[in-house]
Formats: sequence, C-alpha cells, structure tokens
Amino acid sequence: MNRYDTLVRILDELRKEAPIEYKTYYPEDTNIEGLNKARSKAFIHLFLKAMYGIEKFNDREKYITDGSYDGGIDAYYIDENSKEVIFIQSKFRTTKDNFENKEIEYDELLSMDIDRIIEGENADEDNNSYNSKILRMQKKIQEIDDIGRYNYRVIILANLREKKNKYIKKLTGGFAGDVFNFHRCYNDLVFPVVSGSFFNAEEIKINLSLINKEGSEGRIGYTVNTELSDCKILVTFVPLIEIAKILYKYKNSVLKYNPRCFLGLKNNQVNPQIANTVKNKTTNEFALFNNGITILSDDTEINSKVAKKDRAQLIVMNPQIINGGQTAFTLASLYEECIEDKNYSIFNEKEVLVKIITFIDEQSNKEDSETIKQKKLELIESLSHATNEQSVVNEIDRRSNEKILVNYQQYIYNDFGLFLNRKQGEFYEGINKKYISKKQIIDLSTFMRIAVSISGDAKKARQSSDIVLFRENNFKQYFKNEKDYKKYVYGYYCYQYLLEIEKQEENYGMDKYGNALRYGKYAVINIVSRKFSEDLDITEYGCSVKETIKQTLAKWIVFENQVIEKQSNKDYFYEYQEEDNMKTIYNFDGYYKGKTINKDLEEFNFDV
Repeated sequence: MNRYDTLVRILDELRKEAPIEYKTYYPEDTNIEGLNKARSKAFIHLFLKAMYGIEKFNDREKYITDGSYDGGIDAYYIDENSKEVIFIQSKFRTTKDNFENKEIEYDELLSMDIDRIIEGENADEDNNSYNSKILRMQKKIQEIDDIGRYNYRVIILANLREKKNKYIKKLTGGFAGDVFNFHRCYNDLVFPVVSGSFFNAEEIKINLSLINKEGSEGRIGYTVNTELSDCKILVTFVPLIEIAKILYKYKNSVLKYNPRCFLGLKNNQVNPQIANTVKNKTTNEFALFNNGITILSDDTEINSKVAKKDRAQLIVMNPQIINGGQTAFTLASLYEECIEDKNYSIFNEKEVLVKIITFIDEQSNKEDSETIKQKKLELIESLSHATNEQSVVNEIDRRSNEKILVNYQQYIYNDFGLFLNRKQGEFYEGINKKYISKKQIIDLSTFMRIAVSISGDAKKARQSSDIVLFRENNFKQYFKNEKDYKKYVYGYYCYQYLLEIEKQEENYGMDKYGNALRYGKYAVINIVSRKFSEDLDITEYGCSVKETIKQTLAKWIVFENQVIEKQSNKDYFYEYQEEDNMKTIYNFDGYYKGKTINKDLEEFNFDV
C-alpha cells in the first residue's frame, strides 16, 4: 500500500463519520462518480481535521460550501487565533498518477469570487445567487466583531506549477495563498493524522485553582543556568481535567519530544493504576501518588487577575510534554469516557504537579532556529535518562528521537508508504481510526535486528535483547548511514515474506526448509540481502525478495546438514550415552544464536 492508497483509505473512513442522512457520502458501490465526489468532500474534511483539529464530522461539514453557485469556493475557515478568514479551493484526483502529477487549472482559481463575496454581494457577475452555504459564510464573516483586524488567505489543495505568493495573488485577485500539493498533502495531512500529531498547539490556556495554594499565584518560579540554555522553571498544581483536555485535543502533537507516544491502557500495567486512583478516590490522593508532568514551553505566562476569585490562567506557547505522557494519556482516555457519559465528576478537586520549562530566548538574534531546536533536543535527551517510577524509559525509548531514526521514518514513508514505529503507540490513532493496517507498520525492534543481520551478524540479530541492541554504541554502529534505509526495507520485505510462508506451512515447514523459518529468519535475511542493489527499483523489491528467498530456502536443508557435521558446531550437535542407548542432540535454537552461525553463512555457497 502506497501513500495515495492510505490517503484514500482515510477519506473513506472520514466519509463513514457522516450521519446516515448525508446520502452524498454513502453512494452505491456501483456509483463511481458519486464515490469520487464523496471522496472530494472528504478531502476537505481531512484538511480541516489535520490543520485545525476539528474532530467531529458535523463541525467540519458546516465549513463546506462546494456545490452549484459556490463562487469558486469549496470551503472556508475562520481562524480566531491567527485572525484569518481562509478560503479553500480543492481538487481531489481519483488516481495516484493524476493526484501526484495533474495540476489545477488556472481558470478554477481565477473563478474565485472572493472580492464580491467579502464586499457583501449576494450574486455572481451573471446575477446567479450564491448558494445558501456561501450566504451563511458571509453572515459568519459579518458577525466577527473585529473583522477589520482579519486577513484573508487562500488555500489551494492541488498541484500548482508556480507556487510563489506573488503569482498566486494574481490568480486569486490579490489574496495571499498557500499551496498544498501532493507532497504537502502526504506529509502535512496524511502522516500527521495517522500518527495523531496533527493540529499543533501554538498556545494552550490552562485554568488554575488557587485554593489550598500558597505563594505568588500558586506557583514557584526558578531560573536555571545550564550548558545548553538558560531556562525558567515554573512549578504549580494543575486540575486533572485541564491536562486531560489538552492531550485529548492535541494527542501526539504535544508528545513529539517525548520518548513515547500514545499508549493504550491495556498495554501497560501502570495505566490502570493511574486510572483507578482517579476513578475510585473522591479526595486528592492523586497529587501525592503521581510524579507529575513536565512540559517544555517557548513562553509561559500566569495571571490571577481573571475576575474570578481563587482562579488564575496559565498560558503555555508551543507546549511539549516531555515526561508524564503516560499520565496525560490516561487522563485523556478517562476524559473521553466522561464525554460519552456527560459526567466529569471523577476529576473534581483533583490536581497533578506540573513543571514547565521555558527557554529564555536571549540569543534569538545570534542563533538560528535549528540551533535553538538542537539545544532543546539535547536537554530533552538528558531529561529522558531520568527514570520514572511509573514508567521506566528503556533503551529503545531513549533512541526514539534520534535524528537518523526521524529521517529513516520520513524516507521510508515517502518511498514505500510504510510507517517506521519510532515510539511505542506512535500510530495508535491511525490503527484505532482504521486509517492504516498493522501490516503497514514496521516494528522498530525488528527493523534494528534486520539491520544487524544485514551488517553480517545474524547471531546478534537473534540472540541479543533490545536493551543490548539499542545501547548508544550499538545503535550508532548499525544506524549510521542514512542511505541504508532502502537496504533495510529490502530486508523487511524479506522478513514479511518469510512470515507469510511460515503461516502457510505446518510445523514451520521443517520438512522443506529445515529450521530456517523456526529459528533462522535473520540468517535467511543475511543471505537474501546480498541480492540488494542500489540500482534496484523500489517497485521491484517484492519480486526480487520472493525469488531470492525461494532460491535460498531450497538450499537450506543442505546447509544445515553440513553445519551439523562440523567440528566447530559440536556444542550444538552431538551424541551422548544414556544407559544402553545413544542419544543425538540437535540444538538449532542455540546454533542460530551461537558463535559459529556467522562464519558458516559466509562459507556456504548459497549462490544468490
């Protein structure tokens, strides 16, 4: 499945969110034209969801204006935060080639009646009245009290040859524009929605209670000088429901620097403990039991002058939860349950300790944004090494934000439409919403073992634990060249095909392939990967892998028969006397994890 296939699958799932009375979203299976129109509208839904975090279908649908006499405007959005009215022109293509190559016609942009509509005209130049959705949009714009402060901007969801703003302005009647070509659609819409990292939180507002709090506005402030950057630390207690709302709304977009992403409650023993403390206690033991949450911020303000007694407001810019993500996720899950029941009483009078770290941007004029970002990452890496009693950060988690893994993930997605799972739970949202299947996700532990095997160490690939493999020295040994991702994906294709064969065979197919499938998968990958070539087109990986595996497996029993006879393997294959009988030991499990497998693979002629 490629990126376009994933896009279509997302659009179909978004269609299914429509109430049944929206019949245009549910065409008959034979109605191809109707299906394409439904997906075209769902494409706009995807944009509104990914860019503005609008989760509910009805909330998105009210911004859709597409139809007859729509003034060339397919949808709109009023962004109160950025003070913008956004007009959307969308062109969904029904095939991969067209979606990635065909461009929007200039006439379609020139036909946008933005000027007439915002000037209050109710009809186009031919005196055709605009449809009811456009008229409703006009009314919404009229109702903006400070409309004079708003800017107008055009979003083009299509390929456009010339993307310079001055050129777009000519096409749209003088309005600034932003083009979402197929690259941006895949990277800024599809991937974020699948990974739950859409709708970045530029600013969050947290309501605080000052009851039972001592000190200035219920907080402790401290300035820290570090080798990386000066920081301000603010410590306060925050109502649980506020944290729950943040993660429920922003999901993985506020966990980008966290070693882990969303984790299902059932996947971790600690999560139910956190949940039970919230559910089963009417008092605030949570504040005692929980280690708290650490948030990284670009700017932080707190103000108690909010015209409410014992209340204050905390404002955090570009927040990232770098510790306590598991706690936040659990609270968000409970909050989701409360939404269904319309009862939020479990959160009453309960708070959690929150530490907010804010970088002091004194050197913003001297250092570029990339340098500042790197300093953040270095600080985060240092913080992640501190163990958390509630959820131990293991070695594989520690490596999750390494630059080379981030790049591998992007390259693999771009070229193969697959998702390298850098963090636990990173694609929970995509799986849960049925946007992708589990087959599209590459397990990071498996990916590392494939890399180790391809490097020539089939023993280590099978024998070593994740703790060993993901230690910094090993990690940098096997993940050091960004260009290696294609070779590793080739190995992953091999791994997947071996699993397919295994499912089709009884008893691991031992009568045909010896122990290749039972114990020797990474040994097979070691051999098959020798067929890999940089010149091989990625569309040919599947066929190349299948052909080479068949050739290799055909010789595997011969290979095993030879290694059994080797003196160097007598630790694994030997005879011993038991009373009056001779017993023969064939320890293939130990052999494929043993000290001789690598040399044996090198010496045997597999002729691949």
